[in-house]
Amino acid sequence: MDICNIIWNNDSYKEFISYLKSLEDIEYREFNKKIVNTKLDMIGIRVPILKSISKKICKTNIEHYIKLVNNKYYEEVFIYGLVLANSNEDLIDKYIVDFLNRIDNWAICDSFCTSLKIINNKMGKYFIYLCSLIDLDKEFQTRFSIVCLMNYYLCDRYIDRVLNIVCNINSNYYYINMAISWLLSSAIIKYEDKIIDILKNKKLDKFIQNKTISKICDSCKVSIDVKNSVKKYRIL
Repeated sequence: MDICNIIWNNDSYKEFISYLKSLEDIEYREFNKKIVNTKLDMIGIRVPILKSISKKICKTNIEHYIKLVNNKYYEEVFIYGLVLANSNEDLIDKYIVDFLNRIDNWAICDSFCTSLKIINNKMGKYFIYLCSLIDLDKEFQTRFSIVCLMNYYLCDRYIDRVLNIVCNINSNYYYINMAISWLLSSAIIKYEDKIIDILKNKKLDKFIQNKTISKICDSCKVSIDVKNSVKKYRIL
């Protein structure tokens, strides 16, 4: 299918979905279903192929494409995220709420976060936006915020604010708490003293505290001495 030259309309979008179905990899789909907890139908297309398709869509009229995207297949929402993240600032700001409302799994969420490189050039603006998502009581919008904070804001200018934000999140959502643990275990690489102080005080939720320590111990970027030092802060 010549995606780069598509003129987007209802018929061409149906043709596009048929094309995606033709790329079905049953073995991969069954594997991916086990690790991605989604209510969306899954075709079974590997991520490098989805990235390649999204790059081609970015050469077309992106807004016409976005207006046609449905919420049926995991892959079409995944591609939507990649396309939106690599579009211009105006389109991102216009459609980010629509996209975030479609996320129901960690894989689409985290892929969108890592692709949203525009944040590097608009850190102040997007920091305010990310903070506004923290208390919405929506699992994947809050996870999106946390993973973006981890990817773009673990730096001297923002670290204290980021740690204050995530350490004060009180949530029963599994994927939010996993994201907090992920952020803290990543932050220890550059901000060892700050993270050890947090763990030492034992003010985190038991799950987050212990999961953070487990992730630190699993990291190949953390020294043996640091790993041994944090183990004593496990909450029994």
